Amino acid sequence: MEKQTYDVLKKPLTLTPALRRSKTARQYVEETLNAAGITINGTRPFDIIVYNNNLYDRIISEGSVGVGESYMDGWWDCPALDQFFDKIFRTDVKQIIAGNWQFYLHALKCRLLNRQKGKHAYEVGLRHYDVGNDFYRDMLDGRMTYTCGYWKDAETLDEAQEAKLDLICRKLQLEPGMSVLDIGCGWGSFAAYAAEKYGARVTGVTISREQTALAKQKYADLPIDIRLQDYRDITGKFDRVLSIGMFEHVGYKNYRTYMETTARCLKDDGIAFMQTIGRNESASTINPWINKYIFPNSMLPSIAQIGEAMEGLFVMEDWHNFGPHYDKTLMAWHRNFESSWPKHRDGYGEQFYRMWNFYLLSCAGTFRSRLNQLWQITMTKPGRPQPACRLS
Repeated sequence: MEKQTYDVLKKPLTLTPALRRSKTARQYVEETLNAAGITINGTRPFDIIVYNNNLYDRIISEGSVGVGESYMDGWWDCPALDQFFDKIFRTDVKQIIAGNWQFYLHALKCRLLNRQKGKHAYEVGLRHYDVGNDFYRDMLDGRMTYTCGYWKDAETLDEAQEAKLDLICRKLQLEPGMSVLDIGCGWGSFAAYAAEKYGARVTGVTISREQTALAKQKYADLPIDIRLQDYRDITGKFDRVLSIGMFEHVGYKNYRTYMETTARCLKDDGIAFMQTIGRNESASTINPWINKYIFPNSMLPSIAQIGEAMEGLFVMEDWHNFGPHYDKTLMAWHRNFESSWPKHRDGYGEQFYRMWNFYLLSCAGTFRSRLNQLWQITMTKPGRPQPACRLS
């Protein structure tokens, strides 16, 4: 899945000596939550229920990691986490669920190290996408598309994902026989759709062994070549180059490298495309809880960062934002996750359930509140005639 972050929560809480004398940790957290319209031990769906009174000190001392881990440990609950986070992100309450020294240590590592290079490039595949094909098959649509759907005229998750795949094919102006490179191909949903519906020949690369194995088996009869490969190692020239929900794993140190790779692999008269989650402000790190438990070494780009990376390499033809559609997609995934959980409970355990519940619903809150965006960007090389890309 396109991957998400809570960087609005990143600054550490500063408690002055006077504040320490005048307020307890609970009072400080309670007053700040009240500013968002949230009540501790209230009765509304977005109110939180606290089972361990050590929660307040943990939030202040551990920041966003403490918020997520305390939920995983069962210290608190909320009937509607998506509503809770929507209200949090619409309110300036970053001082209560902020990063602490752990955040700054993580941020320092991101600045000093290229954590999306070498063996680190495969880490997110091992820890997230290789959780289990059966688990993802039950949570996702029939094609196993782990990115935002397009709900403009869709009623179901399957319809939204097919609409998204077709929208991309039309923006790419695919024709029979075209060679297509799909960077970060997942379980091959786009590759199969482009081959079946548009007659394209697709090469897909992924850093997940589980995705590679399933896609090879599932689409053995189609003109699709699925490879376990880092995008930087791709060779050859293609009529079209795209990525759907992969750019979030590239890392700001490698944005330019990604664009250079795309330009190198794209024919001069070709079209490049990317779909990515985006953030409203530039940053060089991701929420520490998301980094630790969901998408290691990932981060969300800003408009400025993408623009700088493509400068001199591409002409931006179209920039399409339908971020609220990710809220609907995540809620659909969560319904499937809940309904299929009984068959997976024994294999994954209660803490895994609470971790994924927190992940899916908190991310829905980031899109509902407009903290995060979902962009489709169409690009061409300088000098090429302008294609008619905007089809939304």
